[in-house]
Amino acid sequence: MQKEQLEKKEQECQEKFNEANKQLETIAGLSAADAKNMLIENLKAEARTQAQAYINDTMDEARLNAAKEAKRIVISTIQRTATETAIENAVTTFPIENDEVKGRIIGREGRNIRALEAATGVEIVVDDTPDAILLSGFDPVRREVARLALHQLVIDGRIHPARIEEVVAKVSRQLEDEILETGKRTCIDLGIHGLNIELVKLIGRMKYRSSYGQNLLQHSREVANICAIMASELGLNPKTAKRAGLLHDIGKVSEEDPELPHALLGAKLAEQFKERPEICNAIGAHHEEMEMDSIYAPLVLVGDAISGARPGARREVIESYIKRLKGMEDLAASYQGVTKSYAIQAGRELRVIVAAEDVSDDQAARLSTDIAQRIQDEMTYPGQVKITVIRETRSVAIAK
Repeated sequence: MQKEQLEKKEQECQEKFNEANKQLETIAGLSAADAKNMLIENLKAEARTQAQAYINDTMDEARLNAAKEAKRIVISTIQRTATETAIENAVTTFPIENDEVKGRIIGREGRNIRALEAATGVEIVVDDTPDAILLSGFDPVRREVARLALHQLVIDGRIHPARIEEVVAKVSRQLEDEILETGKRTCIDLGIHGLNIELVKLIGRMKYRSSYGQNLLQHSREVANICAIMASELGLNPKTAKRAGLLHDIGKVSEEDPELPHALLGAKLAEQFKERPEICNAIGAHHEEMEMDSIYAPLVLVGDAISGARPGARREVIESYIKRLKGMEDLAASYQGVTKSYAIQAGRELRVIVAAEDVSDDQAARLSTDIAQRIQDEMTYPGQVKITVIRETRSVAIAK
């Protein structure tokens, strides 16, 4: 009975509700479905406006925070990376005990010192400086070969042209082994494993190269550490960033394809020796000479800029000077029959050694003139450049 009454009252309520809706539809001139759709559309538009305002606020806040966070990461990285800022020069001092040793190094009529200069390509300055001889040359590898060879010759006591050539050849081989050892030690220090042996050699050669007066190995180690710190702050793989940072300047020490920019050459070498694509791209793009496809490329670019921008880190004068001298040597070496070419006396003299069997005396005379003319036409240099072409004939026999 009560159930029937409840159902009857519910039916009456529903009829009154429908009647009220009809009256509202009549007053508003809209059906209930149209009003519902209009309300939904209005709510959607309002939601879109509010969402867009929220997005704009979020984007502005993100930009502000991104700038602050980027500055924080860079400043934190610089503060956590400390290195020495000494600039290498182009002279090595070799200490000697007394003037007697100096006389033996010079040799009769200067034959020993000439043989040493011809074998190493380094100018040896013997002056009134007490207990010292200066080894002058723009290439640190040549200076190191000359220093080690002089050290061995002085200890051995036998100093003559044949012995000098033998010792220089031996020291050159030893230095190659030391370069490889330096590369291995650097990789171990930085915790980098699995590099191709040729890349390890290139890393070792960085010890004897400079970039605008900044030691290249020191610079690359610094960039590797900077990249690793920034990668850690950004939640990236620090080992990958460190690997890319260490290898970013290998193009500067390679003798392949010198016409290619060093960043692109480095990427080519890394790809040749099976490095991962993101590392190859980071190396090639660190001077923006190729498109940045890797997330690690901006890290290497920033790390390189931080390392090179420190006060006293670099000086451009020495780099342009070295390029000029290297250009002179390469120009002379391009001629047929030339075996060695050395720019000495700060680029005021170019010594060219030719093979006696390939170049005659008349051709040697013409060669000096041709090289002088090309240097005059193609290069910019202060003062005068003296070109000396050396042609020797040797006859060797062995008694058994």
